[in-house]
Amino acid sequence: MEPTPEQSPHHAYPDHWEADVVLRDGGTARIRPITTDDAERLVSFYEQVSDESKYYRFFAPYPRLSDRDVHRFTHHDYVDRVGLAVTIGGEFIGTVRYDRINDQGRPASAPADEAEVAFLVQDAHQGRGVASALLEHIAAVARERGIRRFAAEVLPANNKMIKVFRDGGYTQRRSFEDGSVHLTLDLEPTEKSLAVQRGREQRAEARSVQRLLAPGSVAVIGTGRTPGGVGRTVLRNLLASGYTGRTYAVNRAFDEGLATLDGVPAHRSLGEIDEQVDLAVIAVPAHRVPEAVADCGEHGVQGLVVLSAGYAERGAEGRELQRELVRQARSYGMRIIGPNAFGIINTAESVRLNASLAPESPARGRIGLFTQSGAIGIALLSGLHRRGAGLSSFISAGNRADVSGNDFLQYSFEDPDTDVALLYLESLGNPRKFNRLARRTAAVKPVVVVKGARHSGSTPPGHAVPVSRIPDATVSALMRQAGVIRVDTVTEMVDAGLLLAGQPLPAGPRVAILGNSESLGLLTYDACLAEGLRPRPPIDLTTAASPQDFRDALAEALADGTCDAVIVTAIPWVGENGEAETGDGQVLAAALHKAVAGGSAKPVAVVHVEIGGLAEALAAASSTAAPRPRTVTPAADRPRAATTPSTGPARSAAPATPTAPEAGPAPEARTTPPVRPGPGSPTDPKASPAPEAATGPGRIPAYPAAERAVRALAEAVKYAQWRRQAAVPGKIPEFLDDTIDEPGAAALIEAQLATAPDPRGRPLTHDEARELLGRYGIDVRPTLPAPDPGAAVAAATRLGYPVALKTTAPHLRHRADLGGVRLDIADEEALRRAYGELTDLLGKPAELLPVVQAMAPRGVDTVVRASIDAAAGAVLSFGLAGAPSELLGDTAHRLVPATDRDAAELIRSIRAAPVLFGWRGSAPVDTAALEELLLRLSRLVDDHPEVVSVALEPVVVAPHGLTVLGASVRLAPPPARSDLGPRRLPNY
Repeated sequence: MEPTPEQSPHHAYPDHWEADVVLRDGGTARIRPITTDDAERLVSFYEQVSDESKYYRFFAPYPRLSDRDVHRFTHHDYVDRVGLAVTIGGEFIGTVRYDRINDQGRPASAPADEAEVAFLVQDAHQGRGVASALLEHIAAVARERGIRRFAAEVLPANNKMIKVFRDGGYTQRRSFEDGSVHLTLDLEPTEKSLAVQRGREQRAEARSVQRLLAPGSVAVIGTGRTPGGVGRTVLRNLLASGYTGRTYAVNRAFDEGLATLDGVPAHRSLGEIDEQVDLAVIAVPAHRVPEAVADCGEHGVQGLVVLSAGYAERGAEGRELQRELVRQARSYGMRIIGPNAFGIINTAESVRLNASLAPESPARGRIGLFTQSGAIGIALLSGLHRRGAGLSSFISAGNRADVSGNDFLQYSFEDPDTDVALLYLESLGNPRKFNRLARRTAAVKPVVVVKGARHSGSTPPGHAVPVSRIPDATVSALMRQAGVIRVDTVTEMVDAGLLLAGQPLPAGPRVAILGNSESLGLLTYDACLAEGLRPRPPIDLTTAASPQDFRDALAEALADGTCDAVIVTAIPWVGENGEAETGDGQVLAAALHKAVAGGSAKPVAVVHVEIGGLAEALAAASSTAAPRPRTVTPAADRPRAATTPSTGPARSAAPATPTAPEAGPAPEARTTPPVRPGPGSPTDPKASPAPEAATGPGRIPAYPAAERAVRALAEAVKYAQWRRQAAVPGKIPEFLDDTIDEPGAAALIEAQLATAPDPRGRPLTHDEARELLGRYGIDVRPTLPAPDPGAAVAAATRLGYPVALKTTAPHLRHRADLGGVRLDIADEEALRRAYGELTDLLGKPAELLPVVQAMAPRGVDTVVRASIDAAAGAVLSFGLAGAPSELLGDTAHRLVPATDRDAAELIRSIRAAPVLFGWRGSAPVDTAALEELLLRLSRLVDDHPEVVSVALEPVVVAPHGLTVLGASVRLAPPPARSDLGPRRLPNY
């Protein structure tokens, strides 16, 4: 909405204050500044407010607004006087305004930093979180305009408004004066206010998805008059699934006399339906969708599933149609799945909803599935069905213009029917938020992700989202940091999901292997080693083994304290008459179920070759009783039992796959608590049983190849380890505060950016970078320029021998292999000789830009970097300098701010980590100093987002201490943060 000419040109209409928000009940509303065009809306809004609410607002009976009031409440300068409105369908449902005041409470301008604030919410919309959302947004506006405190006068009887202020999480002071409660709120965000905001966001967004997945009634708009077609197919699937709510068929082309279609009421428009419609499935051509959305909005529909195509996947024109579709739906308070969606499914017994194009509703299960691709959704549903797996919910979001994977994580976090969340994503609209939500969800239940479009470097068609420029390997590392199980294919996602939904988490990497095929056992053993597990020698039961032998061997392995998981390998067995016994699969499945019936806390997986019916029989529930309480205990804390001898050929036990280097201190030797079962997890004693489910406790996943079973188990092992560590979060050491000059660094950054008119910022000189890094306790060894041999000698004399002579030309920087670095120069003669050799070999001094630097203690050359990606945020990276990181890509990454645990894991995550810990008898280096350096750099870029890039290279880590030999820093205005500020839905 544009300002009128009456408004000050110096304070143009702040359109960045406009925002769509999700309210407490899951509906949406729009928050925007009030303008002079809103006079009629304001009067209409005020007429619908009760006398009691008016009294609470004005402290006296105030039946109507005067012309002067209307003028005052609609004319703002957007600095000292600001008003915001919440609208649905273009009409006001709530307002808030602030007026800047001085110490005497009179109107004022800057530098006064206090404002009086007042709210008014229509009675019909009270209790929906309108005032709480307004408080977040007006506080953000006030901070932007230099206001630091709000003052409010509230009548003691106005408990709802007092609660809004009290529950906001801001620091506040309260007093009782002249018959009213005087409140003062400090607007600086606090940990509590941020936690309150994110808690409200989680509940609201989860509720918005829940409203879509559990509607009381569904209307299919665009239902064909004859069988076939998208709309008629969805209606058929709804009826076939046994949907428990009311169903309506809607098509404006229906004959006026048509009363029913496929046994459900038929209508030409939603307006003909006398009852509430909660969900509308739209299956009409794109040019007719706006009319359908308006009809839904006018009749109070809560959410939409738009199956129609012809939007952003068609290019720029379609993208604009898609944005208009979202704007239109949100203006009525509705959320959208789609467009170009495949549909949604909810298998809960109380709902039984299949509003999708899937012809067969999946079995009820404990897996939640979200996909951005209809084709992938079809493949996943088919694959899960073949494996006997069931789902709790399914969303195929198509172009995901509104409801996204982040919303699905919000829903899955608290959904008691979901134990595992599977997501196929092709784009991340808000990576920072995704990582935050995934970390929280993964702390209580597994999150498995397949990321499509990994290497294209662009957004898939139809996904109008910001593009992240960070490499896919970095994205994967950041997901791992958040506890996400990142796999490469949808097959691996199903494999991991089946194991995680049906089995407890392993306490460690030790694996027992048993079966009736020595060869299949060896393949499994090799696969375990390749995945970093610690397999025991396979137990060969021989091909004559009976199902009872399998049962006994499995029961013994489950009782053995020296293993944390069991993989059973099986091929068809032969009876006494030399013929294959019938019913192999069912008989073996029954035997294995009996072995695990005691409630073992160890996961079991089965690898089978051509045993008919085994996978289906194993997927069937062995019991409908709720699982007994279990706690997975770390291997080191459990009593050891005697090792079961192998019945196969004698072999020496293979060494366990090391989790630490061969020499020196074990880099991963850290005490971690046991995995605690979370809500809805397979080991949660409060988890409600799902008798109809095809995944859940007691169901044993079966795999047709050893590699697939082992890979799924390896992911479960890594996830369980992450869960144990996440139970005790890392910290940022307090000693850093005593050695960091944050104000001094801020002053330097401000001064340096003031000299850079380029909005892209500028790189710092060597001396500027040294000074800035020094404010954070990062000492960079000085270098002196050597434009000629005499200057080089003078520099060496000043620094002290021995010295290094090196070029700083961009094409030769850090390239010792090209002869651009000469080390351990002991005297003047050697220095002049080295200088001559350098220039003779590589070029003139003006081209080489040589410098002299004092030698550092010998050690391991490493590289430490930090950079800011506009979408993902600040990323901290570490690797060994040279070929390991540059050629082999052996680099580890963590999101900023990094904790002490993140720093320790960062240097241990690279494949070349043993070099730091005494590889092949070398002296271990000072990893504690390296961890401290990482933490200091993390603090720098976290405290000062203007520092958009830092590279410390090389960092020589010696047995005692380290030396930073080179540093480059780039400053720029900080990119906008999509995860800070008040709650708002993204606008793609």
